[in-house]
Amino acid sequence: MEDKLRMFGPVKKTKIYEEIVEKIKDMIKDNRLKSGEKLPGERELAEVFRVSRSSVREALRSLETHGFLESRQGDGTYIARQPVDSLVSPLASFILTEKDGQMDLFEMRRMIEPHVAYLAAQRATLEEIDMMGEALELQEEEIAQGGTGTEIDKTFHYIMAKATKNKLFVRITDSIMDLLAESRDRYLQVEGRPEKSIARHRQLLEAVKEGNPERAAQIMREHLVDIENILFAAQRKEGFTKTAKKGG
Repeated sequence: MEDKLRMFGPVKKTKIYEEIVEKIKDMIKDNRLKSGEKLPGERELAEVFRVSRSSVREALRSLETHGFLESRQGDGTYIARQPVDSLVSPLASFILTEKDGQMDLFEMRRMIEPHVAYLAAQRATLEEIDMMGEALELQEEEIAQGGTGTEIDKTFHYIMAKATKNKLFVRITDSIMDLLAESRDRYLQVEGRPEKSIARHRQLLEAVKEGNPERAAQIMREHLVDIENILFAAQRKEGFTKTAKKGG
């Protein structure tokens, strides 16, 4: 283990967690860290990188989200056997290049996210349920202070996806939240929408707590329809008007 630790080496203390992420990704790419291999613990990595444990923790979370690592409860963190990043990275270029990309992405959300909620209601641990509750409390505090709670909204969806215990759902959800950052901001700036979003999230959390997957999936579908009705109503009306003119 000491020989293995030495190969990590210290990192520059600028953009610390990104430096750690890149260093570990390089080691995976060069096959110095192999598929299925167990990583040293947070404390050991913090010592060899000469950074804080919080920076290591943030880097490991980022790598896990992107499918490079997998966490095994009670056993540690391992190099993923099949990183899933390459499966979802085409989403970014699609959204950036396609005119109607966001509408198409919402259509995909309606297929995926209700099932994420369904599985979360079946599989969420007490710790994950508590984390979702904490995220909602933080979002409520930010909204009460005049904010939109956008970033915490993303955290709530991330924790729910992680509760499915499906790494691909985690990565897809994280990618969707990033790609829809602008539209999510726009939705949460509409008067009364942050409070409505919180109410939906509270309903979702209750369904997850109760272990009611059908109810959780239904609430998520309703939540997505609410968002789409606000974001795309104008676009749909414009498209209908153009079609009517052509037909007339």
